Amino acid sequence: MNRIYNFSAGPSTLPVSVLEDVSKNLTNYQGQGLSVMEMSHRSPSYMEIHANAKQSLRNLMNIPDTYEILFLQGGASTQFSSVPLNLLNPSGKADYILTGSFSKKAYKEALRYGDIQIAASSEEDDFTFIPNNDAINVRPDADYVHLCLNNTIYGTRFKPEQLPQFDNIPLVADMSSNILSEEYEVSKFGLIYAGAQKNMGPAGLTVVIVRKDLVGKAQDITPTMLDYATQIDKDSMYNTPPTFAIYVAVQVFAWLEEQGGIKAIEAINKEKAAKLYDYIDQSDLYQGTARKENRSIMNVTFRTLSEDLDKTFAKEAKEKGLYNLKGHRSVGGMRASIYNAMPMEGIDALIEFMKDFENENKRGIK
Repeated sequence: MNRIYNFSAGPSTLPVSVLEDVSKNLTNYQGQGLSVMEMSHRSPSYMEIHANAKQSLRNLMNIPDTYEILFLQGGASTQFSSVPLNLLNPSGKADYILTGSFSKKAYKEALRYGDIQIAASSEEDDFTFIPNNDAINVRPDADYVHLCLNNTIYGTRFKPEQLPQFDNIPLVADMSSNILSEEYEVSKFGLIYAGAQKNMGPAGLTVVIVRKDLVGKAQDITPTMLDYATQIDKDSMYNTPPTFAIYVAVQVFAWLEEQGGIKAIEAINKEKAAKLYDYIDQSDLYQGTARKENRSIMNVTFRTLSEDLDKTFAKEAKEKGLYNLKGHRSVGGMRASIYNAMPMEGIDALIEFMKDFENENKRGIK
């Protein structure tokens, strides 16, 4: 099999065994003579897939029974509106921690629906760090506090032990780029949302995990499709759900269980990230762009000594089968997204290329 190493930030690499299984069943699911893509979402076969998806995710993340799980569409960006529309009650106030592009977009969208303030921000330093908890100023009557746990573009993250907590104020987290990558205690959040295209499956599916007591308070202007109560009442099937994406997610959840669950994959992810960061830190050519204490284990951001050399790096890496290492257009440099399905062999291949590239370009190093 001629496979590249895909370091894309999303849609990202999927486990090969999952792709092979999906391929085997693509046209004839379990001998039923049709694909899951063709199957009625009300059929017994699909309903079984849907139920398995919810239970598997609940088991993997140890989600308490006091939380509902929703499988929605519209991407995580739709939740930038859904969250304030559903949770801005009773005060109509919410505070946002800005640590990157997506938390900033979420903040700007929430401004349309209530009294929204910035509780902390790292924008003045190009989002290269996570604000300390003592720098986060939250209003005591805020309905919720929003943050993005992992910042895909800038390569930073809130570690599980770093999570801010506020008395009686729900914490809302965008976990799109780090869900299922390391253990977080779900009960510390009022609501979690995540696009699937990093660690769960193909684009098109968005997962929302919401505490039951927060549901049923949506503003009158809330569109029916964005009302969590509506979606819970219809088991995420008010309209046709993204059935094929949910089916693939079930296979990914099963694969993750086979690896030993989130605790086991976390250890592997930390080993992969440490190996890559260690090489970057000892190098004379490469430098990391995020503060060491706040580095993401999913998105490793770095650069060389010049923009021209960055471009050459990405071009030559692709020629070696190392794809999508160019950094986001807003920040430049390089970014290696090393989600759950990226094998250790991919990290080793990247480091070997980086060594060769550094040796070939030593002339430009002071």
